[in-house]
Amino acid sequence: MGVMNLDQPQLLSKIAMGDGHGEASSYFDGWKAYDKDPFHPSKNPHGVIQMGLAENQLTADMVQNWIMSNPEASICTLEGVHNFKQMANFQDYHGLPEFRNAVAKFMSRTRGNRVTFDPDRIVMSGGATGAHEATAFCLADRGEALLVPTPYYPGFDRDLRWRTGVKLVPVICESSNNFKLTKQALEEAYEKAKEDNIRIKGLLITNPSNPLGTVMDRNTLRTVISFINEKRIHLISDEIYAATVFSHPSFISIAEIIEHDTDIECDRNLVHIVYSLSKDMGFPGFRVGIIYSYNDTVVDCTRKMSSFGLVSTQTQYLMAKMLSDDDFVEKFLAESAKRLAQRYRVFTGGLIKVGIKCLQSNGGLFVWMDLRGLLKNATFESEIELWRVIIHEVKINVSPGVSFHCSEPGWFRVCYANMDDRDVQIALQRIRSFVTQNNKEAMVSDKNSKPCWHSNLRLSLKSRRFDDIMMSPHSPIPQSPLVKATT
Repeated sequence: MGVMNLDQPQLLSKIAMGDGHGEASSYFDGWKAYDKDPFHPSKNPHGVIQMGLAENQLTADMVQNWIMSNPEASICTLEGVHNFKQMANFQDYHGLPEFRNAVAKFMSRTRGNRVTFDPDRIVMSGGATGAHEATAFCLADRGEALLVPTPYYPGFDRDLRWRTGVKLVPVICESSNNFKLTKQALEEAYEKAKEDNIRIKGLLITNPSNPLGTVMDRNTLRTVISFINEKRIHLISDEIYAATVFSHPSFISIAEIIEHDTDIECDRNLVHIVYSLSKDMGFPGFRVGIIYSYNDTVVDCTRKMSSFGLVSTQTQYLMAKMLSDDDFVEKFLAESAKRLAQRYRVFTGGLIKVGIKCLQSNGGLFVWMDLRGLLKNATFESEIELWRVIIHEVKINVSPGVSFHCSEPGWFRVCYANMDDRDVQIALQRIRSFVTQNNKEAMVSDKNSKPCWHSNLRLSLKSRRFDDIMMSPHSPIPQSPLVKATT
């Protein structure tokens, strides 16, 4: 191999040589740690348990049963192969009409049928990742910015910034009011951006929230609508967790506010919804992302952009059949909420037993776990130090709050719907053992008047007792974290 001549002009682009993807994040580092040492019942029983994956695997059996009962829904079966040629040759970026109709109907159903969606405004994209990027391309130019309440999904730094050149300006939300978005926080972030000569073009909200698992109430949504209309900026409402809400308060879509709350001013041209089937249906691998905009120009432009990330016609065909089955959809959504509620109760109940609290939530596929009491100091450095112990010693991949741009150290996102019941119990046992051991360390340190949390903490993980605890089954998903970590 020849030696590179440093005097030669760079042969690759800045985007190829840069690190704008956001891979240098503790969020992705956790994925890499899992990929290197994935948990497996027999091949690697001491591996890392994956709790950094916001995936809904609790209802996979229902989908499998439906497919077995409806083989004609797939063009790759004896019952459906007669449609193979037609589907294999279809490439209109508008998508199959029956697909758009089914998605519009499903979106309405997951919002309690309180709002309706126009199938002609349904634009498909390669997952929510592609939907967000296409929307950002339409709303802002390079160097302009979107406001984003914290904490927010780490992938937004990639999805909205990497190729568009759009900036993200954090709107600081705090634990003192359970991280609720306020008018004051919006105004402060907007004014700070103006002082920094950054033009704000829009506000991005995630409802239900990732990573909080909470839903925005009607008053907050009304505040958001009033704010974006007053400032004449766009609103992107990420609603990909709409059907994961399992208890009251119920989810309220931004579509419901602009349709029913007619007492507040709202220019619909400023409102855009991003949706997906990845979380609500548990289909992240199908890459079904949806843009629903009330702006005709945005609909037209994002539809053209969808050529770069279309949903395969085979997937459209299958989804159209499944989502058009009213009985199945009704039973699926009800059972999904029931199973998510049960898993939430089991996991949070297990944490409470060892004194670990979480932000009260009722949606998403995760909890926002409060480990501030385990920090050596109230700093993000201490948070990362604790996170490294959890990853490498306790062998659980959780995501630290700093990777979500949280303004306060000590919070962690923990996903609970991507594993079976047995794995959950093993994860809880590991956490209990960690906390118990840490409490013992604290008692010894108090007697010796030394700090209770020090950097060389070791949990004797090689002991026979802890090895027995770590003997847990898990079905690994050995894929690149940069591909898998879509939300």
